[in-house]
Amino acid sequence: MENNNSKLNIDLTQLPTQPDELRAFMSRHKIDEVECTIPDFHGVARGKAMPAVKFAQSSPTFLPFSIFFQSITGQYIDYESAEYDTEIDMLLIPDLSTIREIPWARYPSLHVIHDIHYVSGAPVPCAPRNQLKHILELYKKQGWQPVVAPELEFYLTKKNINPDMPLEPPVGRSGRQSVGRQSYSMAAIDEYEPIIEDIYQFAEAQGLIIDTIIQEGGAAQLEINMDHGDPLVLADSVFLFKRLIREAALKHGCYATFMAKPMTNQPGSAMHIHQSVVDSVTGKNIFNDENNQPTDHFYHFIGGHQKYLEAATCILAPYVNSYRRLVPSGSAPINLEWSFDNRSAGIRVPNSSPESRRVENRIAGVDTNPYNAIAVSLATGYLGMMNCIKPRDQFIGEAYNADYGLPRGLQEALLKFDQCTELKEILGEQFSNIYLKLKEHEFDEFMQVVSPWEREYLLLTV
Repeated sequence: MENNNSKLNIDLTQLPTQPDELRAFMSRHKIDEVECTIPDFHGVARGKAMPAVKFAQSSPTFLPFSIFFQSITGQYIDYESAEYDTEIDMLLIPDLSTIREIPWARYPSLHVIHDIHYVSGAPVPCAPRNQLKHILELYKKQGWQPVVAPELEFYLTKKNINPDMPLEPPVGRSGRQSVGRQSYSMAAIDEYEPIIEDIYQFAEAQGLIIDTIIQEGGAAQLEINMDHGDPLVLADSVFLFKRLIREAALKHGCYATFMAKPMTNQPGSAMHIHQSVVDSVTGKNIFNDENNQPTDHFYHFIGGHQKYLEAATCILAPYVNSYRRLVPSGSAPINLEWSFDNRSAGIRVPNSSPESRRVENRIAGVDTNPYNAIAVSLATGYLGMMNCIKPRDQFIGEAYNADYGLPRGLQEALLKFDQCTELKEILGEQFSNIYLKLKEHEFDEFMQVVSPWEREYLLLTV
């Protein structure tokens, strides 16, 4: 077969919905292979690749439940459950609305995000995509439709094949490495123009809309802002974007990393989540009243964030590295104060028209699973509105100088989550129990590693 890197020109408004339509669609585009994936607890794509002919037959496809017991290192946790002990099969259900071409593939190939169900047909509750659907269903029952807009920050780095060596910015077109602290610099963006151009092209091929790309404060740190929309669609987009950006970087001989804090003395990378809620019938923003003033729902949504986001931090900041970002003078929040148009606050109300009134969650790191992060952020706002939780008074001034209001590390964050019955109930027992066990296992793995800091300052001193 000839190598074919040409764009498939898939019309995303006319995707197949029935088996016969699918077969015709794949024949028309001469599809060679299909990747069938789901996001695991870490947001990593797990699944199977298969010939297009097999996918078009709509034959049942399975994955073992054990993929949800795998830590970020690839180790499996010890978990007492029937699903774990017997490694039961789960059924992959393709969501054909997520069909996207893989523009970096050698031959015409598709990527399809799947939902995952038990063989009985019931959705697996702990699966991240199902988890987000569950939270959205709670909103739907109240006649509400959440609207979100994520922002993705990430670093470009030199290739690093020795994990003991620090990461470095790549060399740009000038022949020099970025030194950082060039926020919003157009010249800094131009340094990596070939990579950014491929990000644009790959995104266009996959039907992903980029609002803006900016240079952030770190060395070779970029941010992609996305248009607001349906939370599930946006979570899918972040899931696709992370791989797309990595592929664009690799094409040009460097890495793209979504670690929360990849380099010492550089700012961390966040995934800020802008959120509003509209009435499902009228489409009007329920955070804004007829006099263009904030509503009780608006304040209660913030109140829910202030009450429950501390317990949710282990989901928004899921790794030991995540807490290196949430430190004083790190350009990231250290508490859950809220404020209008104040980027130092963990909960920010951006400057906007009354009709676009929204709440920005600035706690989440870009290393989080987008499905879990959006789900838990909306869940805390939902609890606030349902329980009429009033927020503290608006914070005036620089919130970086206020008291710490977030866990200082993963172990403390897991304890806060385990103690929050309301949050665990809304997220579900299966998800909460597995997530706690998984992250406790990862923390134990981390504690077995001796860091360069310990060798530097303890080796010949203590």
